[in-house]
Amino acid sequence: MRTMAFDYGQRHRHELAAAERISRAMGAAEHRVVRIDLRQFGNSALTADDITVPKDRDESQMSTEIPITYVPARNTIFLSYALAWAEVLECDDVFLGVNALDYSGYPDCRPEFVESFQRTGRLGTKRTNFTVHAPLVHLTKAQIIRRGIELGVDYGLTHSCYDPDADGRACGRCDSCVLRQRGFAEAGVPDPTRYAG
Repeated sequence: MRTMAFDYGQRHRHELAAAERISRAMGAAEHRVVRIDLRQFGNSALTADDITVPKDRDESQMSTEIPITYVPARNTIFLSYALAWAEVLECDDVFLGVNALDYSGYPDCRPEFVESFQRTGRLGTKRTNFTVHAPLVHLTKAQIIRRGIELGVDYGLTHSCYDPDADGRACGRCDSCVLRQRGFAEAGVPDPTRYAG
């Protein structure tokens, strides 16, 4: 197993540190961090310092329109890099962690997008059996958490917050934190996240 994370000009590095911890804990043969500067395109609260990360929104607000935390074409770009590496490794299987709760907000988390990219990969490379696996795409956060517990995932290694403090403590108020907290509560599993305040 090989893993890939992206330093794309996001506000913080806590998710990159979490990706490295998880890769090490799972025994990945190699972990790569690819650097791409998506800040040059702007229009996202995750890459632009002058756009505020939304906080304290209820779930109905989260699903009414594409949120400002959407990074334009991010998963398309990430999957393109993963496809290139898979082709070099002569590997047909790439795994992507998008899920159903992102479906209503982020267009590049929809099952149709995943299927379309898989077709593109098969047409545009030597990997005619290239497959994008998105095992979480139809699961709720609670189902994802329960499945992770079954598989022995240490959620204390993970990071979800869009706007953590300097020490990496989650804000507890951004959309990602709200959905994470609800998922742990619905799963009946203690949330190991360190929250600020």
